[in-house]
Amino acid sequence: MWSRQRGGLKPLRCGVEELRCRRREREAALRKARREQQLVSKRLLRDEALEEAEEGCVAMIFGEAEIQQFLRLAQRGTEEKEREGALVSLRRGLQRPETQQTFIRLEGSIRTLVGLLTSNQALLQLEAARCLHELSHSEQSAVVEACLPATSYLLTYLSGHSSDFIELCLYTLGNLIVESEAVRRQLLPQGIVPALAACIQSPHLTVLEALGYALSQLLQAKEAPEKIIPSVLGSTLPQHMLQLLQPGPKLNLGVAVEFAWCLHYIICSQVNNALLITQGALSTLGLLLLDLAGAVQRTEDAGLELLACPVLRCLSNLLTEAAAEAVGGQLQLRDERVVAALFILLQFLLQKQPSLLPEGLWLLNNLTANSPSFCTSLLSLDLTEPLLHLLSVSNVVSVLVLTVLCNVAEKGPAYCQRLWPGPLLSSLLDTLAFSDTEVVGQSLELLQLLFLYQPGAAQAFLQQSGLQALQRHEEVAQLQDRVHALQQRALHG
Repeated sequence: MWSRQRGGLKPLRCGVEELRCRRREREAALRKARREQQLVSKRLLRDEALEEAEEGCVAMIFGEAEIQQFLRLAQRGTEEKEREGALVSLRRGLQRPETQQTFIRLEGSIRTLVGLLTSNQALLQLEAARCLHELSHSEQSAVVEACLPATSYLLTYLSGHSSDFIELCLYTLGNLIVESEAVRRQLLPQGIVPALAACIQSPHLTVLEALGYALSQLLQAKEAPEKIIPSVLGSTLPQHMLQLLQPGPKLNLGVAVEFAWCLHYIICSQVNNALLITQGALSTLGLLLLDLAGAVQRTEDAGLELLACPVLRCLSNLLTEAAAEAVGGQLQLRDERVVAALFILLQFLLQKQPSLLPEGLWLLNNLTANSPSFCTSLLSLDLTEPLLHLLSVSNVVSVLVLTVLCNVAEKGPAYCQRLWPGPLLSSLLDTLAFSDTEVVGQSLELLQLLFLYQPGAAQAFLQQSGLQALQRHEEVAQLQDRVHALQQRALHG
């Protein structure tokens, strides 16, 4: 540290520990913001064969009289085909918000639909469930609330034998759960968590994907950390989720995406991440990261970034847990493999989905923050220059790139010697000219670390007009005396 000085040089106002503390505070704030950003959405499940058969049929807006007629025919039609046809017509009409509003205002309409849902005729049951599904997809909360009497039956049917019917029930429940606290209050004591835990053992991929969706909607509820996630963690769901995320020939992209998001919401709640870590979450996600890196090199599948995002987030957040350090060996991966895989994914995201680059850089930041070995891997694989190439993507990406480089530099003189000068000098001169104050501030923090551990850096920086770059920013003009002091130390010591 600069506490021991010679020749009357002014002390640095901001030492390594303070720099590290400031970065950690910013990172904590970022983590909190990321935890609060949830991806609430609804899904609409429609049978492709039915869609093709009904192609050209325009969804009509029905009034009360027409709706009542359809419901009467569905209940009392003389033939099953006539009854089924009435529900099909009603379902088409319920694709329109106007018909939905009319339907829920009509006395006894939901009760009649629930009666058809619980009938002993499979085709009528299925069409009634499809009608409820159309209602569940509504953006109007009153429509969703009206479906409340049907939810307990939908939950009961999750233990049925028809995979198509179970899939439909799961998507409908998922749509209703995310919209209505009343629905969640009714379903939780009725055992929705055990019911979902039973579904996860289904051999049908469509059921598993629908289950992942419904569970992810449940986990995003505002009361989830207190009332839902403890029950989920106490069930067999986490172990089964991790099994479904295991790399291998049985890994299904759609299923993996849904359960990776489920895992993300559980981790963000911070209810009991130590339990997930002891169950092997770090190891599973680390192996999945390697598998993803291999997959993006083998295929042009545009869906891989959908899995990369939650996997990167899960790993990033788990690595901030104290329990992660205690079981770090469970990763069972060489540092170089992890870092190399991460850079492959960064290049993939740069081409396919640049908006997801911060996710990968956030993980790289958490890997290098407290690990000299990961920093060594980054340097030994000559990944500094590819990292610097990302500076032009956006200000958010630039700050994260510079933060990772600060993590490396703060490990000491040997690391700074590997960083400097190389392409870093010209890159820092460029970032100091950015208009974004956070990018400039992070650049200055990196410069301070380099000047501290690599005295020759100050002289080289000044020779490359670095001082002029600093002068362009009023808020950092006071750093000039520090730069001169470091230059003198480099020349005389």
